[in-house]
Amino acid sequence: YGKCVPEHGDCGDGLREATCKDRTDKIHCKIPCNWKKDISDCKYKFGPWGSCDAATNTKSRSGTLKRALFNAECQTTVKVSKPCSPKVKKTRGET
Repeated sequence: YGKCVPEHGDCGDGLREATCKDRTDKIHCKIPCNWKKDISDCKYKFGPWGSCDAATNTKSRSGTLKRALFNAECQTTVKVSKPCSPKVKKTRGET
């Protein structure tokens, strides 16, 4: 399989070449429009999410490179963050 090439911009629906024996087809693919688009061809092993940073209301974790797909240029380590989810405790018996 070739690299997914978006139809417009740098993410979204696109096409990639798929070659089987002597036949090459273009197949539909999609590049997610979020933080993963930069590392979509790089596979990382992530550690657990850290604790919530109250100042930024985010938590983060680090990942180390496991393997690169399609000869991609990958960073050896990456750090990602996401908003902390508010903890909603459900109590039994409430309606």
